[in-house]
Amino acid sequence: MDLGKVETLVKAQQLRDQFDNLEKHTQWGIDFVEKYTKFVKERSEIEINYAKQIRNLSKKYQPKKNSKEEEENKYSSCRAFLSTLNELNDYAGQHELIAENLTSQIISELTRYTQELKTERKSHFHDGRKAQQHIENSWKQLESSKRRFERDCKEADRAQQYFEKMDADINVTKADVEKRCSHKARQQAQMRHQMAADSKGEYSSYLQKFNQEQNEHYYTLIPHIFQKIQEMEERRIERVGESMKTFAEVDRQVLPIVSKCLDGMTKAAESIEPKSDSKQVVESYKSGFEPPGDVEFEDYSQPMKRTVSESSLSNSRGEAKPEKPSSKSKGKLWPFIKKNKGSGPEDFSHLPPEQRRKKLQAKIDDINKEIQKEMDQKDALTKMKDVYVKNPQMGDPSSVDPRLAEISQTIEKLQFEAQKFEGWLAEVEGRLPVKSDPPRRQSGLYETQNNIQTTVNNCAQDRESSPDGSYTEEQSSETQIKVPSTEFDDEFDDEETLPTIGTCKALYPFEGHNEGTISVAEGELLYVIEEDKGDGWTRVRRNEEEEGYVPTSYVEVFLDTNAKADIFCVHHSVNCSPITAV
Repeated sequence: MDLGKVETLVKAQQLRDQFDNLEKHTQWGIDFVEKYTKFVKERSEIEINYAKQIRNLSKKYQPKKNSKEEEENKYSSCRAFLSTLNELNDYAGQHELIAENLTSQIISELTRYTQELKTERKSHFHDGRKAQQHIENSWKQLESSKRRFERDCKEADRAQQYFEKMDADINVTKADVEKRCSHKARQQAQMRHQMAADSKGEYSSYLQKFNQEQNEHYYTLIPHIFQKIQEMEERRIERVGESMKTFAEVDRQVLPIVSKCLDGMTKAAESIEPKSDSKQVVESYKSGFEPPGDVEFEDYSQPMKRTVSESSLSNSRGEAKPEKPSSKSKGKLWPFIKKNKGSGPEDFSHLPPEQRRKKLQAKIDDINKEIQKEMDQKDALTKMKDVYVKNPQMGDPSSVDPRLAEISQTIEKLQFEAQKFEGWLAEVEGRLPVKSDPPRRQSGLYETQNNIQTTVNNCAQDRESSPDGSYTEEQSSETQIKVPSTEFDDEFDDEETLPTIGTCKALYPFEGHNEGTISVAEGELLYVIEEDKGDGWTRVRRNEEEEGYVPTSYVEVFLDTNAKADIFCVHHSVNCSPITAV
């Protein structure tokens, strides 16, 4: 084998090896693009799951409607937490945007580009194999023509040598030579030479053609294919680099919004006002009660001496009856009594005065809103009816009447409810203690001395109801007073005449319709025979035979040991003492 052939075969083998190497490398490049695409896809899924978890977390801690948590939003710390939850929800939205941009700008683009890259790579290597196959076929044709030329030359050479040998043999006669070298032999020799010449020409032609194709193959076709593969690889690398840059830019694009969300959280935290929240707590749980007074010292070291002021209708007969707690003592003990955890009565009487006032006011506001809503509907229906009256073709005016009647009934019910709650509110506001005034001894049913004149006509009937007059918290609509009149009558009949302990002056007229009470006129002077024990009633006497109970808030009491003689002189003008009448 000649050196040219060996060199050609070596170059062809090297070229095939280069194609194999390039094919492996480009396939690795495609695998790398798919690997990076998968990485971005998994990152996108993480962002979606993270955003979903953040949204669920924000939703989980959102206050429920019509719940205690919604009422807690009056505190600045709760409002700040709610703002933080809202900002966190927006923060989750930015992570959803990251996932969306990663999918649209990287994953989808790289997936499409990978398919294009595979198609382009396949095309380039197909062209390379085709060129390689073509040059190999040309080489085979050249080798075939070369072998044929070589064979023909050998055949022609053998024929020529045989002819020359026969011609040069001196032992052969001329006749034998002429006999052996026939015309056919000559033609065969000539034919062999002609075939050798033809093979030579064909071989020369194929050689020239192969050299031309080989030159074009190695210097034009293959470099061009390799250049395209190189450009394809460079585009792939550049595309991956752009995707990596986009991967970072997608995060950077949402940073301003994320920063605003974080700034909102910081601003919400800075808006918390501890003093305002503590003030809200004070307003929420303020009872409206005055603090209880000092507890008096009870001296058990001295024998008990009952005074005239301690006598009562129930113990005058020597019977020991437990005292009924008055409204005053009940009010004092309220802070130490456990609250009822149930829904409570309709008038919120189970609550302290201040809290009850707030609840009643809120209820009145809600009812007024409902009334306004119904009034707006009524106005709209009235206008519709007017339109129907003026334009009968648009509708029947009487068709609106049932709805108007229904709304009117609803408005009446709501107005009645509003009046009921306003009455309770007025009662509470009138009973709230005034901080500047000292606690006064009076029934829980009545207002202070300054406001009593304005309510005397409305409350006279209630004030007469009973000497017991204690305030009952469980009443829901109006205050009732128990009147154990029969017991008082029996006591009046059986007990002895009690001594006077002072005098009193009637500030307002009082008609004692109930048994056990006594009617008085404004400005009338009476004896005091029993002090108010906290139930709101004082026992008085007009003369030796006429006595009973009057509201303590209706009289001005003067305790004096000499009052009996003074008042007796005023009424009877006999047995007068030198002391001037009050």
